[in-house]
Amino acid sequence: MNKKVLHTLEYDKIIPQLCEHATSAPGRNMCEALLPSDNPGQISLRLMQTQDAVSYLLKNPHSPSFGNLKDFSLPLSRLTIGGSLNAVELLALAAFLENVARIKAYGRDGIRPQTADTADGENEGDDTPPDSLAPFFEELLPLSEQAAEIRRCILSEDEIADDASPALRDLRRKKSNLEGRIHSHLQSMVNGSARTYLQDPVITQKNGRYCLPVKAEHKSSVPGIVHERSSSGSTLFIEPSAIVDYNNQIRETEQEEREEIDRILEDLSLSLSAYSQAIKRNCELMTLLDFIFAKGALALSMKASLPVMTTGEPLHLRKARHPLLSAKTVVPIDIELDADTRQLIITGPNTGGKTVTLKTVGLLSLMAQAGLFIPALDRSSLPIYREVWADIGDEQSIEQNLSTFSSHMTNISQILKQADERSLVLFDELCSGTDPDEGAALAISILETLSSRRVFTMATTHYSEIKLYALSTPGVTNACCEFDVQTLSPTYRLLIGIPGKSNAFAIASRLGISDRLIDRAREMLSKDREDFEDVIASLEKSRIAMEADVLTMETQKKELEERLLQLEKQEATLENRRQDILQKANEEARDILADAKQVADETIRSFRDYADQLPMREMEQKRSGLREKMGKYSEGASTLGRTPKKAQPSAMEVPATMENINAGSPVRIISMSLEGTATGKPDTKGNVTVRCGSFETKAKLSDLILLPMGSQDKSIDKKTGDSRASGKQRSSYSRMAMGKSMSVGTEINLLGKTTDEAIYALDKYLDDAYIAHVPVVRVVHGKGTGALRDAVHNYLRRQKHVASYRLGEFGEGDAGVTIVTFK
Repeated sequence: MNKKVLHTLEYDKIIPQLCEHATSAPGRNMCEALLPSDNPGQISLRLMQTQDAVSYLLKNPHSPSFGNLKDFSLPLSRLTIGGSLNAVELLALAAFLENVARIKAYGRDGIRPQTADTADGENEGDDTPPDSLAPFFEELLPLSEQAAEIRRCILSEDEIADDASPALRDLRRKKSNLEGRIHSHLQSMVNGSARTYLQDPVITQKNGRYCLPVKAEHKSSVPGIVHERSSSGSTLFIEPSAIVDYNNQIRETEQEEREEIDRILEDLSLSLSAYSQAIKRNCELMTLLDFIFAKGALALSMKASLPVMTTGEPLHLRKARHPLLSAKTVVPIDIELDADTRQLIITGPNTGGKTVTLKTVGLLSLMAQAGLFIPALDRSSLPIYREVWADIGDEQSIEQNLSTFSSHMTNISQILKQADERSLVLFDELCSGTDPDEGAALAISILETLSSRRVFTMATTHYSEIKLYALSTPGVTNACCEFDVQTLSPTYRLLIGIPGKSNAFAIASRLGISDRLIDRAREMLSKDREDFEDVIASLEKSRIAMEADVLTMETQKKELEERLLQLEKQEATLENRRQDILQKANEEARDILADAKQVADETIRSFRDYADQLPMREMEQKRSGLREKMGKYSEGASTLGRTPKKAQPSAMEVPATMENINAGSPVRIISMSLEGTATGKPDTKGNVTVRCGSFETKAKLSDLILLPMGSQDKSIDKKTGDSRASGKQRSSYSRMAMGKSMSVGTEINLLGKTTDEAIYALDKYLDDAYIAHVPVVRVVHGKGTGALRDAVHNYLRRQKHVASYRLGEFGEGDAGVTIVTFK
């Protein structure tokens, strides 16, 4: 790729942004050397590596640091030939190897899991490409044992640990003992007889040997070796003879200590020398990973995406943005060209974004071929170009510098010599800056030449002749940068297939140029030129109207889709409700059948076990209670969609009808199992008043059976119509109701009972209370765990003669009481 285009399209401004994301000097150097490639395989690999780096960063937003990566070429060279490293170099290598271990762990956490089928690199049945960075992480060799040993032995750049070796520990202990003896002897002299001879009562060191500061006039009083004299000459630093041997031993010990430290460093270096090539490879891998992760971090900071690179396919950019412009203000552009289009002519007014469009396409192509993500939406595709050429006048560039027609022609001449079908050529204001007629003719000639070579070309122009050329030439497409004449501002939208107007007259008018001058200018235009501009204006109006229609259609389509979605949700909700109702009905049916079976079994068992012991009255009560419960179960079953079978009347009994029932007709009320006499014909609602003994009740005509005449002679008094049965055989219902009304209270206490015992007692109590016409009762179940309360409420929910129930309020017993109201 020619270096001039890298500067013209401002690729050299992208590289510093990339370097900012590298964390090591070698990584930044690699970023600075990044150039676009025209090799499809290399481009694909670079983009795959960038994509995998982005995946790692998205999984773990904390970017890995390669900051302690240095140039270890010289230390590694010495290690290769068996040389020894100093403490500073060994510590640097230890820090590097520790970072290698951290990077390896970072990679291990983010490596895409592989199955047995994909472990060999083939992803059969999986569209996800293999992780291109995993081999780099796996190849890293941290040498953790060697790094830990270096850290154990070397505490800092100028300090070796006492425990680095047993010999070093012994030497330092010996030196410490010798220093203790010297300090003890000298301290005795300072505090003893030599006190008067000393300039100061202190112990000092000169040339690494312990001395005393003696007054010059008392030199003979302190025998020893003079090591130094003060600048005034009044003080001599004398090493007393008594400690000379100790000082000599310390110097010898220090020499042995230095030799032992050198041996320790040599041993540590020797432990690394066998891995010098592995360390060198670690440096290469860490540099490469730093470079790749810098590309991934740049992609995230730009909110860029992976481009699709093709060979020979058309260009398709979706919402592409120039990476050097603010993402908050830049207007994204869409460019989509079919396979037969090789040239795109962009027209429109100045400051409308034509040059930015050229630079965006050129720069994004260079970035993609360098393995960088591009600031555009997913599935944006770019052809792979062997060379990118650009003649973009500095006058129209972002820097706003000047250029000349001659320099343009020189540049275009070079482009025409080298451009081929695998080239991208960008012209900004092609052949401008000269006579318009000559410039337009020359520009068309250049475009025709490039078209004959199938060179992909993008050019901006103001020449109407080039617009006509684009309209009439196959493989050439017009485009324009939209401009709002009302506000005199560009919208920066690129419209493919439509030529643009320069709008010079409109802009001049809006900026205050008189209408007389503008009309005069219009007269100077040729009739063809004016007609052509009018056609463009008409096309622009049609386009705006069509866009408004499309927007309206899209809005309506969105509304219809939302409505359809709502209907689907409603349908799903109704289906769920239907399923819930069916499930609940099935559960209630099972409960009804189970309850009915339990009551029947208990009643039959009572009849069998206590038939001889219970009075006839209690036996009759149990029988009536069972009949009432079975009637309720039948009604409950009918509510679940099942129609109960009516009892078949005997040969002596026929169903009552409007025709066969009259006043005095003997009848039986099926639901109450009571016999009586009809007092008259049914009313308009089909209700019949029936006299049963001493009370009257109304019953539905369908709930009556007509009995044969005379069947009640033994039980009905002809004068009074009262039952003549003995006191023991009076109407069971009247006796039951009277007895219940006298004995049933308004409250039942279920505390201390199990759930089954409580429900059994509650069932009997509610039946008695209902028969006794008690309107409201109070059920005491307590609070506790709430199990008894829930069981009571579940039972009440299924009772048809219960109008409502609620928990007690303050003063009624609160949540430990349920108030029941009958129908």
